Formats: sequence, C-alpha cells, structure tokens
Amino acid sequence: MSADIYRRLASHLDNLPGGFPSTESGVELRILERLFTPEEAELALHLQLVPEPARVIARRAGLDPEDTARRLLEMSRKGLIYRRYRKGEPHYLALQYVIGIWEFHVNDLDVELIRDMNEYLEQLFEPDLWRRAPQLRTIPISEDIEVEHGVLPHENAAELIRSKKRIAVAPCICRRERRMIGEGCDNPEEACLVFNSAADYYVENEIGRYITLDEALDLLKVAEENALVLQPGNAVRAANICLCCSCCCQVLKFMQRHPEPATLAASAFRARLDPELCTACGVCVERCPMDALTLPEGAEAVELDLTRCIGCGNCVTRCPPEAIVLERKPEADQPEVPATEMRKHLAVARARGKLGTTEIAATALRSGRDRLLSRKARPDSGS
Repeated sequence: MSADIYRRLASHLDNLPGGFPSTESGVELRILERLFTPEEAELALHLQLVPEPARVIARRAGLDPEDTARRLLEMSRKGLIYRRYRKGEPHYLALQYVIGIWEFHVNDLDVELIRDMNEYLEQLFEPDLWRRAPQLRTIPISEDIEVEHGVLPHENAAELIRSKKRIAVAPCICRRERRMIGEGCDNPEEACLVFNSAADYYVENEIGRYITLDEALDLLKVAEENALVLQPGNAVRAANICLCCSCCCQVLKFMQRHPEPATLAASAFRARLDPELCTACGVCVERCPMDALTLPEGAEAVELDLTRCIGCGNCVTRCPPEAIVLERKPEADQPEVPATEMRKHLAVARARGKLGTTEIAATALRSGRDRLLSRKARPDSGS
C-alpha cells in the first residue's frame, strides 16, 4: 500500500507544471518517502494548484472537515503543500516539487535527502523545457548599470522590491546543502528574497524573517559585491528574487554545463565588448558565472562568447574603462515574461503538455485577479 501511494503521489506531482519525472532507480519515490507519511501523501492527492478552503478539500476526499483542516495546516507547516489566506481563512493548494516543496525544506535537510536530490537533479532540468518556459529569469545586478534602450520596472531589482508590501529573507537551500556535504562557498546564506503572501508563508513556517526595504536593498549591494546573479521568478509580478552563485545554485550549474547558456537564460540583455577600451585586467573573467569571458595568454583584450552570456551584468559593474556594457537583445530574442506567477505556471504546464491535467487553466482564466496578459520584455510593453 505504501509503495502504491508514493507512486500515485509522484504521478500527481508530475502533472503539476514543474513536473516530477520517474526514474529507473526510483530515487523520486525515495524522496517522497522521506518527506511524506503515507497519510499525508494520500491527502496531498486531493489538492489542486488553486487555493481552496479545507472544507472543500475534505468534501472532495470524503473526510471529516475538522480533522482535514488540522492535517492540512500541519502539512503546510511542513512545506508539503502551500497555505495562503483569503478574508482571514486559510486556503490550501498543491505545491510542485521544484520550485516549491524542495525549497521549503531548507531547515530540515539531511545528508541522505541531499544525496537523493543530487541524484535526481539531472532528471528535473530539461534544456528544451527550460528554454521554452523557464521558472526563473535573469535581471541586471545593479540599478546603476546603464543599459541601451532602458530597463523596465520588472527588470530592475530595486524597483521590483520597492513595489512589494512585505519582504522576507530566507536561507538559500543550494548553499546550505552544499555546505552540509563539505562543498560550497563563502557567499551569504541568507540570500532569498520573498514577497507579500509568500513572505508570510516563509515567516509563519519559520524558514524566513521579515526585513525592511532598506535591508533588502542592502542585500542587492551584497550581491553586486560578490558577483551574485539576480534570478526573480519569471513573472512581471514576481514573488521572489534569488541571489545566486554558479558554484552552488543548481539552476546556474545546469546552465553552466550547457554549451550555450544564453539559449536557456530568460534575460532581456547581453553584454557588448569594446576591445579597444579593454585593458585586459581580467576582473570580468573572474566575475562571469558562465565563462562567457576569457583572456587568452598574451591577449590584449578579453574575448566575449555571446552564446554563453546570460546578461547578469556582473562584468559591467567592475570594468573601470567601461569596455563592457549591457545592451537589450534584438526584438526577436526578447523573452516573454508572464504577468503573474499563475500565468507562469500555465506557461510551464503548456510547454510540458500538462495544461489540461493541472486543472488550473479554466480557474485561472476565470479569475478577475489575473487579467493581465503575458508581454514581451521590451520598453514599450509596460510593466
């Protein structure tokens, strides 16, 4: 019975936008067994990717409403499902595995779970899927960077943060799990910014803490100093910004291994190099997370490989002669940025051929809260 319920839960998670593919080794089932009890797995099958009160879920599952409410609250506190409030009443919805359940277990990692996750990672990242519907995007590291044709508000980290009512910071699960197995780096561990209802969830679950606007903006300065890559959720109204390093972040490591990271990065920008201005100091080479910049022995200027540039801007911020600038990509290469997180989920589900099985499309399209259309990241598109 236990083995069957975990296979059913794995299938349920695979029908959510982020996916949960099966493997020959069954590592995905071992992960679920570590995270869910059989009873929790059974209840999780009855949640959709739209928020519902406990009484509705209980009715669907044929369970006692009071007991179901208690169990759902406990599961949401464990990071197995998501909780948000509407008019003071908790509503619950399914969580995809990544980005979702995995990140919410930052405070209860163990070596065995980390080992299984690292074995499973290669199955989770599909280059073609990420190219068509990424869950994250890349924006310039500093608001002080001058970019040809300008930067839109949702492409400016400081402006994105200033638009939020509540801000929390949480530990980076990638850096924590790397350090737990004796690897990683010295970059700050508190490096995940989350906003509004997502911030409330992190704080209530004791995996994050509220911070002020000034504290959040100071973290952007820390990111710039340490050449971290800013990766918000791929939505105009993003719910988070991760401050990532290529030595720990699994998304950046996935891109770094690819022969052409630029094809995977949802970025509106790319670097432009003027060899005549370059002094061959090599600082930009050290700061580039994708090895897009190289300095051959004896060369008088660095070389730029645009197929590897993800437009993070880390090279620009430490180039005294201003030999490198960021420019907006051509119109045809501008990435589409969904208006909301729900629209992002729909885009991923559509790319995976799971739009119908997610059971969210009709609900999302009927919702008066989500009428904005996806738009291209270009100056005349608005925010």
